[in-house]
Amino acid sequence: MSANQRNIAIIAHVDHGKTTLVDQLFRQSGTFRDNQRVEERAMDSNDLEKERGITILAKPTSIEWNGIRINIVDTPGHADFGGEVERILSMVDGVILLVDSSEGAMPQTKFVTGKALALGLRPIVVVNKVDRPDERIQEVLDEVFDLFVSLDATDEQLDFPVLYASGRNGYASEDPSRREGTLEPMFQKIVDHVPPPNLDPDAPFSFLVTLLDRDNFLGRVLTGRVQSGTVKVNQPIHALDADGKVIETGRASKLMAFRGLDRVPVDEAKAGDIISLAGLTVATVSNTIADTSVSVPIKAQPIDPPTLSMRFAVNDSPMAGREGDKVTSRMIRDRLMREAESNVAIKVTESADKDSFEVAGRGELQLGVLIETMRREGFELGISRPRVLFGEDEAGNRTEPYETVVIDVDDEFSGTVIDKMNLRKAEMTDMRPSGGGKTRITFSAPSRGLIGYHGEFLSDTRGTGIMNRLFEKYGPHKGPIEGRKNGVLISNGTGEAVAYALGPLEERGILFVGVGTPLYEGMIIGENAKPEDLEVNPMKSKQLTNFRSSGKDDAIRLTPPKIMTLEQAIAYIDDDEMVEVTPKSVRLRKAILDPHERKKASRKKEAA
Repeated sequence: MSANQRNIAIIAHVDHGKTTLVDQLFRQSGTFRDNQRVEERAMDSNDLEKERGITILAKPTSIEWNGIRINIVDTPGHADFGGEVERILSMVDGVILLVDSSEGAMPQTKFVTGKALALGLRPIVVVNKVDRPDERIQEVLDEVFDLFVSLDATDEQLDFPVLYASGRNGYASEDPSRREGTLEPMFQKIVDHVPPPNLDPDAPFSFLVTLLDRDNFLGRVLTGRVQSGTVKVNQPIHALDADGKVIETGRASKLMAFRGLDRVPVDEAKAGDIISLAGLTVATVSNTIADTSVSVPIKAQPIDPPTLSMRFAVNDSPMAGREGDKVTSRMIRDRLMREAESNVAIKVTESADKDSFEVAGRGELQLGVLIETMRREGFELGISRPRVLFGEDEAGNRTEPYETVVIDVDDEFSGTVIDKMNLRKAEMTDMRPSGGGKTRITFSAPSRGLIGYHGEFLSDTRGTGIMNRLFEKYGPHKGPIEGRKNGVLISNGTGEAVAYALGPLEERGILFVGVGTPLYEGMIIGENAKPEDLEVNPMKSKQLTNFRSSGKDDAIRLTPPKIMTLEQAIAYIDDDEMVEVTPKSVRLRKAILDPHERKKASRKKEAA
């Protein structure tokens, strides 16, 4: 048992300030030199995390304070990346729950906190952003207490210590009215409240893999906490699966510990240490790595099932291969299999024709991040509309995933939001004023009805509404849910869009393309104002004669086209449409490009 070590996870809702707080903990513990240039949000390691300002991958780090090593794990706040969180919590002995002094306990907070309390971890509650003008500290603390009670917390867990902090300004205190100082009280509270790892250093070595990544020089790097014993470099080890079957044997060719933001090679690690280990080629997440004398695996946390799936297909559009260099099904397959290895919340199945793959995950955001990562690596893909994964109950009835949706809107928009959610078969479970002219409405809604709603929700609330979703349960199937009401404008040929043709088309609906955009037959160029699809010719140019000069074309003034982000495009498409994703473009298209084939397919569907 290591008395001078503490292992702790920081959990919070998206945007409540976890990563910023970790920055300040680094600075005030002396992890960085005084003259060292440090980026903001140092724990957000990849470009996507920095751009979106969210944590996607759980990452361990460590700081030293007064001779005590504090290992900290920064966790994702988004339930879509919950597969990360569930495993991480098995590495730590305590959690810091961070809540915003104004927003209070949100659904994603509930998700992670529920997992932590179930494991018996005792939380330290930190009310962050206490310097906000709209803070409501006492109500937020009451909400947190109610949340713990609803999650069946024990009396010890309910007797939680509270700190009032501002992560950005780098202070924490037990006095809610303090507005300056340092994070010293937080370091002290972690050391006093979180128990040191209570593990057996004399037993044979064992270690549960919780994270997996790849290194170009070391191969597979497995990260986790040493559960018992000691491991030295080059020690013989083997990997066991959940049933205790030996998957492979090998040696611990490299051991690394976390020091600040870096992984540092070490010669040995003891029970309680969080380390990365290299040397095995097959072992993966939730396997047990142990001394060759150990035959009983460590029990791993069960992972919640995926609820959504999308089809990733080879890009077969006429513009395939112009921007990306990874276009074959073999390359896509290898990349998806690699992703499924390190991300246990994703499942990949290959279709019979070998040209497409069904990728199941936790939500639109998780799959959207995977697609965005792949396009940046040079992949070209065709993506289908997301669909939910149905289940069956004991009686053989069809079930589907439901989500708890918490919506904060200005009072004037609450009626519109309730109407729209009713259309999507959602049931309102709670509605209360949240102060400042805002209302908080809670719904229980089938995931199927929420696909594609976010963009519409932002338009309805003029961009002021906030929607948070969390997987709730599998419940009874709700029957048909109305999809998109409008048809689309489809290009009937190949070429470049011309202003002369786009001018009259503007009256038909909203355009997604501008002048000079390359088009092909079957590509969607806009939304029709009417419910049916319409084939149009956006490349028709003016017939020039002695009386008709091309100069008049300068007078055509077009409205700027509506350019969709990847997530918006995925949410927008219908069942017979696809999104073509390449490193530089996101295009919408019909799954069947040929208009005659499309008509045949729709007739067949109607006949069925």
